[in-house]
Amino acid sequence: MKNESSLSTAIQAPDMQRRKFLGLLTGSAAVLGFAAACNKNDNPTPSGGIDLGSGDIGVLNYAYALEQLEAAFYIQVITTQYAGITTEEVRLLTDIRDHEIAHREFFRNALGASAIVDLEVDFSAIDFTSKASVLGSAKTFEDTGVSAYNGAGKLIVDPNYLLVAGKIVSVEARHAAYIRDLLLYGDFAGTTDASGLDLVSDPGTVLAAVSPFLKSTLDGSHLPTN
Repeated sequence: MKNESSLSTAIQAPDMQRRKFLGLLTGSAAVLGFAAACNKNDNPTPSGGIDLGSGDIGVLNYAYALEQLEAAFYIQVITTQYAGITTEEVRLLTDIRDHEIAHREFFRNALGASAIVDLEVDFSAIDFTSKASVLGSAKTFEDTGVSAYNGAGKLIVDPNYLLVAGKIVSVEARHAAYIRDLLLYGDFAGTTDASGLDLVSDPGTVLAAVSPFLKSTLDGSHLPTN
């Protein structure tokens, strides 16, 4: 029988650890929120979509958009549980849901008035009663999210923003490993390259990958490129 105790330890946060995790994010949000207020994005929203903005604020809004999508997905996963889901899967997927909600709220609070609007999602292509459909979609979201953070790191100027992004991507990588292991045991590190490094994706590639799951259109044309 598959032993998931190590995965449980890696992903699950007991009540005290969860409160500490949320507290750290709240404290970081207060610091970054001040910086965001000083660098408010005044780019108008074009008719072609929601402008993520430019500079560090644009990169934070880019991450915020991804966290909105992931939070909405896992909320639905737990609300409409797939057939045959185990108690352990419910417990760990609920932890992932709570992490994604915490990440979403962190960026919302940190960005303040500079935050983009709440996004409209489109999960019509996902059969939430099917384990294969749910976990396949989760794999897409998690792998894409990790590669997005990896690619955004070089675009961030403020070291405080970079530090928080590094903390969040380490949690997202744990999510990705667990989802991959549920789909194919032992495939937890399936996204690494020949050097053992995680994949990196630029914002254009990531936004194209997630667009089928959004009713809202995102405009990343003002994001930094190097």
